[in-house]
Amino acid sequence: MFVARSIAADHKDLIHDVSYDFHGRRMATCSSDQSVKVWDKSENGEWHCTASWKTHSGSVWRVTWAHPEFGQVLASCSFDRTAAVWEEIVGESNDKQRGLSHWIKRTTLVDSRTSVTDVKFAPKHMGLMLTTCSADGVVRIYEAPDVMNLSQWSLQHEISCKLSCSCISWNPSSSRAHPPMFAVGSDDSNVTYGGKVQIYEYNENTRKYAKAETLMTVMDAVHDIAFAPNLGRSFHVLAIATKDVRIFKLVPMRKESTSTGPTKFELQIVAQFDNHNSQVWRVSWNITSTLLASSGDDGCVRLWKANYMDNWKCTGILKGDGSPLTGSSGQPSAMSTVLGSSVQSSQNALNGMSAGRIGKRAPFAPPLRQLTSPKIYQPPAYY
Repeated sequence: MFVARSIAADHKDLIHDVSYDFHGRRMATCSSDQSVKVWDKSENGEWHCTASWKTHSGSVWRVTWAHPEFGQVLASCSFDRTAAVWEEIVGESNDKQRGLSHWIKRTTLVDSRTSVTDVKFAPKHMGLMLTTCSADGVVRIYEAPDVMNLSQWSLQHEISCKLSCSCISWNPSSSRAHPPMFAVGSDDSNVTYGGKVQIYEYNENTRKYAKAETLMTVMDAVHDIAFAPNLGRSFHVLAIATKDVRIFKLVPMRKESTSTGPTKFELQIVAQFDNHNSQVWRVSWNITSTLLASSGDDGCVRLWKANYMDNWKCTGILKGDGSPLTGSSGQPSAMSTVLGSSVQSSQNALNGMSAGRIGKRAPFAPPLRQLTSPKIYQPPAYY
């Protein structure tokens, strides 16, 4: 069984994203009410809002945490064409707010000419780097040269993807055998051509990012994308949220010793599920990459797990109102064996997962996902 708790978020409009910090003890939410809220988990398991502030002059699409090695740092992006970096500081001894923490804006990134649709920090082994993607089809990578001064960010790379961008995901692998790599998805609604997911890899020789692969079989709008954590695999696993859930395996092909181009991959689709029977909005891995969670317009969160033969199956279904659901195949959604490795062990296992219905659309804006009261799923105490 599982426990579901509803949080009275008190956002005045649709909530678009929910993000956990590295330890899963803090949570951030963002909304079309132009605000971000930070929530802290108390010892008794209750979530309390400890900060709420207006962040942008438009809908806030995404919010994300930096690794705690760099402090308590958040980034947000908005329809107002900007991304912002926020840092939590504790009041000095001579300050009126002595001992109290508050969030301050460190910088605003204003390079985009259209809505900034996603923002992600790079894996921590790359340093403090921030990536944004925009409806104008450009991915921008920023770096903070001095991690002690978060007001200074330099634009390192500007990559044109030719298609409107909706989401990005870094490959978290820290292996020296794997150059830095990220995937970008497009929500372009034209289904007459494929290639809605592109993979870019860093080239040490040119010191630039080059396109390594295009997933031509992905024809429909992509709403979310997530590389699985890599715990020593030689290949990469990528989950895609589009009109269904898809899991791809990217196997690096042997490079010629004289080759200077990006790595070529053998692309294998290892799973494809249309159980949501609707658009899928979020996909998120647990920390060991053994469990994938997805959410869709059917108002459900579905959990997927592979067996020893690498066959993926649905192992649980959670309804948006927190109640269990029996799948069409008759399988119950009891989380007895899988949920223990899911929500609590992953810093973002259900990132924005309860998002369900489509709202009105603004120009260049991703569809709005309604989430008036976030649901927190967790296994019972005996796990």
